[in-house]
Amino acid sequence: MINLSFSAIPKGGGLAIENPNKVSSFNSSVPSSILFTGRRSAVSIGPHGKYPRNISFRVQARYLTPQDEQQRFSSYDAPPSSQPGQLPPRVYVGYSIYKGKAALSVDPRPPEFSALDSGAFKVSKEGFVLLQFAPASGVRQYDWGSKQVFSLSVFEMGNIMSLGTRDSCEFFHDPFKGRSDEGKVRKVLKVEPLPDGSGHFFNLSVQNKLINLDENIYIPITKAEFAVLVSTFNFVVPYLLGWHTFANSIFPQDANRVNNANPRSGADFEWNR
Repeated sequence: MINLSFSAIPKGGGLAIENPNKVSSFNSSVPSSILFTGRRSAVSIGPHGKYPRNISFRVQARYLTPQDEQQRFSSYDAPPSSQPGQLPPRVYVGYSIYKGKAALSVDPRPPEFSALDSGAFKVSKEGFVLLQFAPASGVRQYDWGSKQVFSLSVFEMGNIMSLGTRDSCEFFHDPFKGRSDEGKVRKVLKVEPLPDGSGHFFNLSVQNKLINLDENIYIPITKAEFAVLVSTFNFVVPYLLGWHTFANSIFPQDANRVNNANPRSGADFEWNR
């Protein structure tokens, strides 16, 4: 964006006019400095009519940086939450189930990305879903300070999503696997069908030898609650894998460039094997 300022300095007085309107889009290749200055003479119009009078004009132009542009036009360009360079506001979501003896909270955790030398990014760690089990401390009251947690990977979520009415699955986690305290903390999550086929039990067993803890928390999940859980898993799995960032980075020109560079399509390679 170009910022233009005009100043006319007649003898015995001064006038400054500044135009804050957008003239062109920002060009990052142009440095943020004064590009040109100049002085010109003009004919002024006084209170008694037109007569020649020397007036010095100084014209300055400079390209604003994105930060300058954002500060200058934030009042009428766009809401602050959508300004260029700003991160969107953080949003917390979850799905909670409350029963007489325990409560279960399901919270997604996003994937992690690492930068490559080429300037691109790749997923360095897949996202996951955090299951938090809190025992009941009273009627409709739960002790979240004594909660136990279990991190479900995308693969484990797939196991739960594929369960039928009479199916079950079991997962074992050792948070210290590969470290000096390996084997001292053992977590087992069992998802088993209810005897009457009306849903599933989620049973978390935690054995922690470091603090001499042996706890078992279970909560029944109805068919309807299980259906909502599976639906949320189906929706969030591509995001946990980072596929949304790939989809958002696709542009038509990129696809054309790849196709032109390699005219043989994937189907051609597949059929010629």
